[in-house]
Amino acid sequence: MSRSLALHLGLVALLLALNFVLPPYAHGNLARVMTLAIYAIGYNIAFGYTGLLSLGHAMFFAAGMYGAGLLLRFTEAGALPGFALGLICGAGLALAVGLLALRTAGVSFMIVTLMFSQAIYLTILYFGAYTRGDEGFVIDSAARVVAGFDLGDSGVRYLVAWALFSAALMFSLWLVNRPTGRVFVAIRENEPRARLLGYDTFRLKLQALVISATISAASGAAYGLLFGYAGASFAGVQYSIFPLLWVLLGGAGTVIGPFLGTLFMFYLIDLSSGITDAYMLIAGVTLIGLTLFAPQGIAGEIRRRFWRALP
Repeated sequence: MSRSLALHLGLVALLLALNFVLPPYAHGNLARVMTLAIYAIGYNIAFGYTGLLSLGHAMFFAAGMYGAGLLLRFTEAGALPGFALGLICGAGLALAVGLLALRTAGVSFMIVTLMFSQAIYLTILYFGAYTRGDEGFVIDSAARVVAGFDLGDSGVRYLVAWALFSAALMFSLWLVNRPTGRVFVAIRENEPRARLLGYDTFRLKLQALVISATISAASGAAYGLLFGYAGASFAGVQYSIFPLLWVLLGGAGTVIGPFLGTLFMFYLIDLSSGITDAYMLIAGVTLIGLTLFAPQGIAGEIRRRFWRALP
């Protein structure tokens, strides 16, 4: 077994063990962190590995959340079909957006994805009769039952979040070690050279975006099903900025980095808010310090200083 595989399996095993020892508050927080870390893992495939700096990924997270949430609100289809529909909505939206947005690059790509995301956000508000707009809606607990297990139960919620996070983490590790993943990195480093070598970079970037969006939609669908709520705020600009911060703090282009960044920022805000109402000032100063002294993020600095082969 390679060291990198052992590291990631060790993280999976540690998170499973924590299910049995954490107090209720930390137990619930870690379930939330793992669910959001799936979103960061998805974003990392587009940005960290392929170099697609998107400012509109919240639309994919929201597509998963509303795809699942609206199906359960207006039908009796059940949680699993809702989750599947959330994935389909995220992938379909990414395909449609990617065919247009990937005709641009750099700053233009950022702006176009931001515009699409804002359009989705405004659409959610416009159809408030169905989505309840900013107020959002609670997903009925009776609809959040799978094979007799209530997804709202803290123990079930943690294990489902752990299973989905573990699947996303190991899929990411598998992907980046495949030839396709290595071509993603080649596109990030030098797209003209990758094109010169015969790779269809447009198709590969579209593939990366769809994979990224599908994982992000899985996070959104899981968040709605596990925590029982869907709201327009999850489609706002801040939820496009969050995964970028999580990935940068944890280490862009590393498999474990998105989880570390999500965990760090979640507890940074949680702990500093218990000290002062100006908790964002403390969080901001800390983030600036980390950016200055660890510019490659937590896992990126570990790779640069101690473990060059860290994926």
